Amino acid sequence: MTNEKAHTDTIDSTLAERRKIETTVYQPAEDSALLADAIHEQGRGRLLEVGTGSGWVATTTAADVDAVTEIVASDLNPHACHAAAQRAASSDDTTTPVSVIQGDLLTPFDANSFETVAFNPPYLPTDPDVEWDDWMEHALSGGPSGREVIEPFIDSLNRVLAPDGIGLVLVSSLAGYEEVIRYIETAGFEHSVVIEESYPFETLSVLTLRQQ
Repeated sequence: MTNEKAHTDTIDSTLAERRKIETTVYQPAEDSALLADAIHEQGRGRLLEVGTGSGWVATTTAADVDAVTEIVASDLNPHACHAAAQRAASSDDTTTPVSVIQGDLLTPFDANSFETVAFNPPYLPTDPDVEWDDWMEHALSGGPSGREVIEPFIDSLNRVLAPDGIGLVLVSSLAGYEEVIRYIETAGFEHSVVIEESYPFETLSVLTLRQQ
């Protein structure tokens, strides 16, 4: 078996496994923990978490990160919004307010609204012939390139950031790390790696993006 074939089979297997386990709401995984760790290091002020899923990152941040003063958690998926709101309401450890808004990426939000914007985007490259057109497909699939969600996010990020605000975005090597970096630079952002972990078939990195 070639490396490319093994790589493709791994992606397809991951999609299938996550699809069987989770039918409506993305649950915390390794990428969620990395984003939470990056927020712990660099998050501050009013924070937006895009694609909150179950709300685990948002409520963990509310409990653990004193520099974050308010959290808005958003998701396109109404089931995820319900789960995140329930998690926030039931947490005894959160003193930082957490609100949940349903919306597509950064569309619902006003300009210059957040000191920190965090996003763990769907990044698995997916053949259109094997997509399911359900909520888990929205949570996992980055389209054929793996970049069909992260690119429009980057395009809109500058608008919602407050002066001196930062973006924290998770990037998988499966989506083409160098291609994402070029897109970030073309959009006018400086970038640095906050945290990075390698796994057998991918490397996950959380980058800080700053307006130039």
